Amino acid sequence: MNSTFDVNGMRLGAGQRPYIVAEMSGNHNGSLDTALALVDAAAQAGAHAIKLQTYTADTMTVDVRHPRFQISKGHELWGDRYLYQLFEEAHTPWEWHEAIFERARQHGLAPFSSPFDRTAVELLQKLDAPMYKIASSEITDLPLIRLAAGTGKPLIISTGMASVTEIAAAVDAAQGAGCTDLIVLSCTASYPAPPEETNLRRIPVLAEMLGVPIGLSDHTLGIGVPLAAVAFGACLIEKHMTLSRGDKGVDSAFSLEPQEVAALVTESERAWQALGTTHIGPTEAERESLRFRRSLYVVSDVRAGDTVTEENVRSIRPTGGLEPDAIGTVLGRTFRQDATKGTPLTWDLI
Repeated sequence: MNSTFDVNGMRLGAGQRPYIVAEMSGNHNGSLDTALALVDAAAQAGAHAIKLQTYTADTMTVDVRHPRFQISKGHELWGDRYLYQLFEEAHTPWEWHEAIFERARQHGLAPFSSPFDRTAVELLQKLDAPMYKIASSEITDLPLIRLAAGTGKPLIISTGMASVTEIAAAVDAAQGAGCTDLIVLSCTASYPAPPEETNLRRIPVLAEMLGVPIGLSDHTLGIGVPLAAVAFGACLIEKHMTLSRGDKGVDSAFSLEPQEVAALVTESERAWQALGTTHIGPTEAERESLRFRRSLYVVSDVRAGDTVTEENVRSIRPTGGLEPDAIGTVLGRTFRQDATKGTPLTWDLI
């Protein structure tokens, strides 16, 4: 299993700078023009990839109005809605995919998608999608995982709701079908997700358990959680994106607006750079600051024979003189020679 791999000329994986995926989902609000504008905005914000979801209402569920197919009344965003009607509204028409992929490639973005059945994989193969994402709810659909893995493309698997056993089974299925380039995403499949249930401490646990790079599929509000995830080793961050949360799209309430995506791109790289090494001690960047530590200096003109006092010797910046802690030793001694204000106090002066 490879710890890093290339997509669209960028290196992904363990130890690499965070790879930022803008998830379009249903935030196109049924408009191809809006979908293309989202691609433009993602590129301008500096995202590395734009992700779709490739399904129709019929490939996801059946049109049955029964409580089994109905979202709970208390759901913050989609309460009481039936699955079929929600998927009808949120899906990205298949005939849009080619235009969206083409626009993304014009910008240098990597366009890819989450397939939800065989026909979706077939469509995405025709479009030469550079990788595939398995959504959290599909992590137990091992035949779908094997199908996507069998394409030879890199695979991203989201783990919302999944147990350790289910995650291990999904990874085994992917690897068994020939996948060598895999990233597993820590995820809380709640929309929006409470930060206190995001459990970022599981990121290094998953990395050690699975032996693959780990990222984060995040549905919390804002960018604080994904930035913290970078500190725990997340190499890929996926966030939903909307042109405006005010448009009241199906996912817009927990999506980032373009300027927030831009901030995520910038700040996640800073967070990654800040990880540095385990070195403790002065760094190259601190070389100049080292010159301005305190030391003992002559702070008024003195003559040979004068007594060292708190009035003529003090701890000041910069370095060059004796360490500040030597003050107790030098006070009361006698100067051997004349010294002017601003002279570093050294042992040969007293």
